[in-house]
Amino acid sequence: MKIIQKSKEKLIFSAEINESLANAIRRSVNEIPILAIDEVEIYKNDSALYDEIIANRLGLVPLKMEKNMNLKEECTCKGKDCAKCTVQLKLKAKGPCIVYSEDLKGKADVVYEKMPIVILNEDQEMEILAFARLGKGKNHAKFSPGLVYYRNLADIEIKNCNACKKCVEACPIGLISCEKKAEVKDVWKCDMCEACVEVCKKEGNDCIKISPNKEVIFFIESWGQMNAPEIFNEAIDALRDNLKQVEKA
Repeated sequence: MKIIQKSKEKLIFSAEINESLANAIRRSVNEIPILAIDEVEIYKNDSALYDEIIANRLGLVPLKMEKNMNLKEECTCKGKDCAKCTVQLKLKAKGPCIVYSEDLKGKADVVYEKMPIVILNEDQEMEILAFARLGKGKNHAKFSPGLVYYRNLADIEIKNCNACKKCVEACPIGLISCEKKAEVKDVWKCDMCEACVEVCKKEGNDCIKISPNKEVIFFIESWGQMNAPEIFNEAIDALRDNLKQVEKA
């Protein structure tokens, strides 16, 4: 494995693994327990948005993970919403104002404080009690920790280039430079759209050939509940646990 880019928000690496394993890791990301608003009691909503829309927007607000929380179905309280499996958040606002995610008050903190929920006009009010629980992305997208995808690294072969620079103009992400002949920088960014190949053929040439490499480029972009490298490690653990269940079966 080779790290290409690494930060809290984003992890990009290349690896010599087959696509079935890469896909298993990608799918296992949705096995990671993530905290999100799961149920909402709306006592007052004078805004222009329906209750269901407000509930949906609240569910998509990323929340910072609480340590030592249990999944509701695995908790010793047997679904009675104890402090070990459920966190309560309150929201109370009066217009005129924009209601932001930071207005949610409780034992769980929001990741991004300025996510707009709704606009309240003068004398409009909103009062909400929300219940946040752990869940998995395979059951609902709001429990997803981030965006995870992969693609094959591109093999780009350039021969007999006459430096017409048409391929430079055609590349939508500007990967090609051309002085004496065409050259590709940051090959890992190439998504094999073949725009350069097509324009080269239109000019009557066949200088550029693109084919998929055995190497895979893996991308992980976090929504903020956990760091991107942590998402990868947790996905590996989830995959390993599932394989143990298969062995037992």
